[in-house]
Amino acid sequence: MTLFEYDFLKFTLKDLIDVLIVTFIIYQLLKLTKGTRSAQIIVGMVLIAGIAFFSYWFQFEALSWLFTNLATVGFIVLVIVFQPELRGALAHIGQNPLFRRLVSLEQKKVLEEVARAALRLSELRYGGLIVIERRTGLRNFAESGREMNADLSSELLVTLFTPYTPLHDGAVIVSGNYIISAAASLPLTTNPRYHKLFGMRHKAAIGVSEVSDAVVVVVSEETQAISIAYEGNLESDIKMSDFRERLAVYLKK
Repeated sequence: MTLFEYDFLKFTLKDLIDVLIVTFIIYQLLKLTKGTRSAQIIVGMVLIAGIAFFSYWFQFEALSWLFTNLATVGFIVLVIVFQPELRGALAHIGQNPLFRRLVSLEQKKVLEEVARAALRLSELRYGGLIVIERRTGLRNFAESGREMNADLSSELLVTLFTPYTPLHDGAVIVSGNYIISAAASLPLTTNPRYHKLFGMRHKAAIGVSEVSDAVVVVVSEETQAISIAYEGNLESDIKMSDFRERLAVYLKK
């Protein structure tokens, strides 16, 4: 089906669909990198692409040779540089109903490991702040801490929050079955009802839950209490016997 035709140019319905798909993909890629350091890398790549086009247009042999050789390893470099963004994109794809069963298995591991870690931290009187990423990406906050990309386990979570270790101060961010960042900084809540009631960990937990759909687990080192922050609200002093069930409820929301 031809939508319009001018001289030798013909634009069909197939071409329109093709353009719309490419536009959507580019838009989603830009969304994934918005507000991160990867956005600066994309700007640099656009500039390099402009220089490459300039060199081919004016037939600069040396520059053309350079960009031709760079293109052979460019794909591998892009995969390495944009690894967090690619993981985020795959996570979005995983939200498709066709992959729900795989996602539920992933959530089960997150539930078990985080629940065990929180209960152990409470027993040891170690403070803890665990942010579980869901649909809203948390790369901005993850980049403020130390990149980990380690397999999620309760033992590693407890180790990270052990007092006087280099990464114990700050938040641990969990994405899928991985710990992607430790000692991360989070925004504090500006809600006045929480200002005098809780400490910095709890305010940070509420703060990040206000700007994302993350489920945040907080363990108090002073009282051993375990709390969960979600959508700007805090369920505090959850009984240890009920904590796993309460966390499961939040993860299913």
